[in-house]
Amino acid sequence: MSGDAVDKALPGTLPLDSVIERYWSHLRIARGLSSNTLLAYQRDIATFQRYLRDQGLHEPREVTPPLLSSFLDHLHRSGLASSSRARALAAIRSLFRFLQQEGMVSVNPTGSLRSTSRARRLPKTLSVEEVDRLLSMPAGRSPEDHRDRAMVEVLYAAGLRVSELIGLKVDQCNLEIGYLGITGKGNKQRVVPIGRPAVAEMQAYLLQVRPVLLKRRSSRFAFVTRRGTPLTRQGFWKLLRARAKRAGIARLPSPHMLRHTFATHVLQGGADLRSVQAMLGHADIVTTQIYTHVDAAQLKKVHTACFPRNRSGRECAQGGKRGATTVPDESE
Repeated sequence: MSGDAVDKALPGTLPLDSVIERYWSHLRIARGLSSNTLLAYQRDIATFQRYLRDQGLHEPREVTPPLLSSFLDHLHRSGLASSSRARALAAIRSLFRFLQQEGMVSVNPTGSLRSTSRARRLPKTLSVEEVDRLLSMPAGRSPEDHRDRAMVEVLYAAGLRVSELIGLKVDQCNLEIGYLGITGKGNKQRVVPIGRPAVAEMQAYLLQVRPVLLKRRSSRFAFVTRRGTPLTRQGFWKLLRARAKRAGIARLPSPHMLRHTFATHVLQGGADLRSVQAMLGHADIVTTQIYTHVDAAQLKKVHTACFPRNRSGRECAQGGKRGATTVPDESE
């Protein structure tokens, strides 16, 4: 597609910099993007703006498909990962859709660009044994240690994002029935069940530990510091890794690694993909399908137990009853 695809005749087009703030308001209000996604888009668009200024360009209508291709090549040469380049392209697509809706360009110049391919890496997870070691570690004497133990238990039990965990409100916890009401990405609501261990940890924390931390202060948040404020993402990341180190876990986990672990373990336990999608709060089941991986060692066990030239059919049937492995049907 040539540069003709981008409107060059619209009168009174504003410089790109002057409409960016309006675009951020659009993302916050109309699109309902999470603060983390919004920050990532802001960084990507700022990089794009700098690139345009280096090229001597300031008007949205001056942006052409070849220029966008050159920008993506520039990101590639800068060593940016394919997933980050794909996100940058998504941010630019969103920006030009907004500009087109506002009448600042007549045609979206990103229309002919192919999406940057993302390498679908299998998520890193902990084993059941490693999770048991992490969660069964005895609590220390400080109120913070009891709080941290409850937070890790809930994070794994519900497969939450770290932002959902630290933003959890007391009135979102229905411990009599055993579920949490979660506000996820884009302010979407979902209900996530939690098991008896997580319920017990939460009840003990809310009744005995949280009042000690608050010291007669009030707070809507479930997990608080001694100042009465919720933990930061970085603060929880640090405490999780410290607890994992104390538990003797070599692969120090991130909060998202525990979310991956939750999804993998419930699928291996026999859960269906749609249920896992609902619990994780994924808008598209394609996102959830990455968890249907079966590691090579487990496949070897299945093959050894079930292939008639290796073992008798009886052992395969017994292995199937244990439900240790769920191999997804292609129709899912």
